[in-house]
Amino acid sequence: MKILLAVDGSKHSLKAVRCLIEHAGWYREKPAVELVNVRLPVPRIRGMSAVVGATQIRRYYDREGRAALSKARKLLDAAGIKYSAHILVGPVAETIIRQARLARCDLIMMGTRGMSAAASLLLGSCANRVVNVSPIPVLLVK
Repeated sequence: MKILLAVDGSKHSLKAVRCLIEHAGWYREKPAVELVNVRLPVPRIRGMSAVVGATQIRRYYDREGRAALSKARKLLDAAGIKYSAHILVGPVAETIIRQARLARCDLIMMGTRGMSAAASLLLGSCANRVVNVSPIPVLLVK
């Protein structure tokens, strides 16, 4: 089984990592994991390229992405679960789904803050968007 595990470095996403580790024994063999962190694109402002170059922006994405993935990597390494880590840039929900399709994942797994329906409606929820749009099964860990 191949699982896309989306993390953002929050305690909620680390719950999903721990859940995957705890239940890895449920599968015949340890699952293959696509560990993913998605960064929102930096807004483009006219004249910005005169001050900030593409290399600096890419370094920013890499630095922030590595920081968000670090705890999840440590947990997976300690559990002996192999993974392939990716830092992606784009709209979060759509980028998660696109990567899951490209990697031919059987499941998307991610943590959620577990907001009430009203709060989720007001604030929006990446997890809800993934659930509603993805053709791939999604497991949310609360």
